[in-house]
Amino acid sequence: MNLFSWLRPASVALSSELQQRLQRLPTVVELSECSLREQRWVVLDLETTGLNLNKDQVLSIGAVVIEDGAIDFSQQFERTLQCDDRKLGPSVLIHGLGPSAIAAGSDPARALLEFMEFVGDSPLLAFHAPFDQHMLGRALKDHLGYKLHHPFLDVANLAPLLCPQANIREGGLDEWIDWFKLEVFERHNASADALATAELALILFSRARQQQIYSPMNLQQRVSQWKRRQQAPSL
Repeated sequence: MNLFSWLRPASVALSSELQQRLQRLPTVVELSECSLREQRWVVLDLETTGLNLNKDQVLSIGAVVIEDGAIDFSQQFERTLQCDDRKLGPSVLIHGLGPSAIAAGSDPARALLEFMEFVGDSPLLAFHAPFDQHMLGRALKDHLGYKLHHPFLDVANLAPLLCPQANIREGGLDEWIDWFKLEVFERHNASADALATAELALILFSRARQQQIYSPMNLQQRVSQWKRRQQAPSL
């Protein structure tokens, strides 16, 4: 049995080229104790056919990289994925990806593999990350037989943790953009939302350092502590 066959269920048929590339993906490690500035982060946003975690599909992937304390515009990723147009729903009115754009999109398996090659072993950031993490993980499993192990941090948790004075408990991305007075000229497509999330994340990393949070691991620990406090019953 091939050493890497556990990555790929028998129901997923891939070309030998894609199989070889899949096997070369790096081993994922936990968040490190390097500085927030040193860490390479991939900031992700997905557009999907809807919000059903078990039935809807990924339509597009947008991502940018934060590295050396800045957004690296030389490292950007954008793909539209082909999808059965019978699955397109009302969400098309938000993201604008109609049947013609979907039909002209990339093969999902190839696009998803290209994205994971772009990610490498970097941790991922997203706004409302559990949704993106679940949808990406399911797409990778369905199309590549690949199990997603990459750490995710949710910018929707980082913001109220690091900026409690905003009094925004469960705000959306638009509310935090407004609170920080960020100039965002486009929204509701994957690449634009990933960029807006990255700009917000940079501000939050600066706030984290001011609060003696210096590493990705430390930041994850503080988020976990904060979430436990939020869920604790009030006396």
